[in-house]
Amino acid sequence: MESRQSLLFKIRFALAFFMLALVISGVTAFPLQSEVHLLNQYFGQGTAFGEKFSDVAIYLKYIQKGLDKTAAQFPFMSYGTDWLAFAHIVIAIAFIGPFRDPVRNIWVTQFGIICCLLVFPLAFICGAIRGIPIFWQLIDCSFGFFGLFPLLLVYKWTKELEGNRE
Repeated sequence: MESRQSLLFKIRFALAFFMLALVISGVTAFPLQSEVHLLNQYFGQGTAFGEKFSDVAIYLKYIQKGLDKTAAQFPFMSYGTDWLAFAHIVIAIAFIGPFRDPVRNIWVTQFGIICCLLVFPLAFICGAIRGIPIFWQLIDCSFGFFGLFPLLLVYKWTKELEGNRE
């Protein structure tokens, strides 16, 4: 059986990674319009990527057009993505509990696992309703998919740590 210190280190490392990824993915919602312009510059129509994956390039241009028109005519709509970013940061803060005491706060880890799993139906149901192409829905699903792995490890290690308590 692994030592308590070793398990704590692994749990905290995985949680720190998860929390950092959550914050980074959240704060990218603030400069959304600039980011989409950059994506178009490097992956849009007229680029090597855009020539190979024309559907993606066309969709990126469509997103840019939508964001530009919305920002010009209805700038308050960006306030929604500001709150999205804030929510990511707040959720990351919730994981301070398991970072400090993984066994006592295992429910937060379980909550995170459930949230990662719920990304899939949300992406596929709302994506279909909103007319989001399937390749973009899969990109959205990747957040749940890649978030799930560190949390499942944290859960497993926390259960080991719980059995290691004396």
